[in-house]
Amino acid sequence: MLMAIAFLCAVIFAPTHAFADEDDDSTSSSTVAAPIAGPVPNIIVTNFTYGGDSVAAGAKFDLAFTFQNKGQVAVTNMVVTVDGGESFAIAGGTNTFYVDALWAGYSLTQTVPMQALASAKSGAQPVSISFKYEYLDSGARSSTQSDIKISVPISQPDRFEVSDPVLPDQSIAGQEATITMEYVNKGKGDISNVEATMEGEGFDATMKNQYVGNVTSGATGSIGYAFTPQAAGELNATVKVTYEDSDGQSKTKEFPVKITVADAPVMDGTAADDMTVEPAGPVVPVWVWAVGAVAVVVLIVVIVLLVRRHRKKKSKSKIDEEWDDWAEGDANKGDAAANGTDARANAASGASVGAAAAAGALPSDSAPTTVLEPVAAVDSLAPIAADSAAHGK
Repeated sequence: MLMAIAFLCAVIFAPTHAFADEDDDSTSSSTVAAPIAGPVPNIIVTNFTYGGDSVAAGAKFDLAFTFQNKGQVAVTNMVVTVDGGESFAIAGGTNTFYVDALWAGYSLTQTVPMQALASAKSGAQPVSISFKYEYLDSGARSSTQSDIKISVPISQPDRFEVSDPVLPDQSIAGQEATITMEYVNKGKGDISNVEATMEGEGFDATMKNQYVGNVTSGATGSIGYAFTPQAAGELNATVKVTYEDSDGQSKTKEFPVKITVADAPVMDGTAADDMTVEPAGPVVPVWVWAVGAVAVVVLIVVIVLLVRRHRKKKSKSKIDEEWDDWAEGDANKGDAAANGTDARANAASGASVGAAAAAGALPSDSAPTTVLEPVAAVDSLAPIAADSAAHGK
């Protein structure tokens, strides 16, 4: 029985041991033929500084960064390159550095002198850091590269300038006045949310805040703040101009002002008379024009009457002179025939005058006189007288 048991154990254990040896040999041979690749080491930047909260455009600074080997194997032949892009430049020296070896878990710090370009835009600008290195992977040498970017904020200098307030020439209580200020943005960054506020007591304002808005680089303009003094005296106030610079930081400029306010003029009767505006020329009333027109009409009528009267007198004088000349001519005639008929001519003349008087033909002041030719009258009367004498016989 014991022999059977011993034989059975020998049979069972003998093949198992032999097969195990074969498996071990096969496993060992396969490991040597295809080794498993190890982990790739990673290089990262754990910290960096640039000297403050931001870098002013055009200013120099030192960029210090710390990098660490986060892998499980050492790295060798490391080359570190720093690239500032369009916003930064290397301020002396080189941007490439060599590291012989960096063991797993170890770190190094590198400092690079740099300068922010004056033309750089305001805000965070990128800086690239490149790590190129080698390492051993299962006895074989391999190489890889890691590129990392960091950002450095750049701030353009605040060159937003506001001139001193221009006060009104005269300020009267109860009347609106204005304070003006000129501004210019000399910086290369834009200014935003510009507002003007006048703080103090003793005045009223329809709009407490005067909003200007955004001011681009190189732009100019003016700020006007309207206010109304409440009473006469000295008015003390402060004009504040607030804005946000190119970095978004809120800033304030303050300007104290002192204004002398005068009393409003008293409006009484005397003052009203004094303030009456004199017309440019004399004002003629309407009745004067009417009287003048009537006077002109009367003058014209008088002139017409005088002219007619003068003409009538002149005409009468002329008739009288003609009658006188006619009478004198008959008296001076030396003709005997005329002397013989003098009595008849006189009688005829008397008859003619009487007839003329009876007919109303004699000249008067109120009616025109008909001019009679003396000679023609005598010639016409002689036959009439002779005819009358013949009939009488």
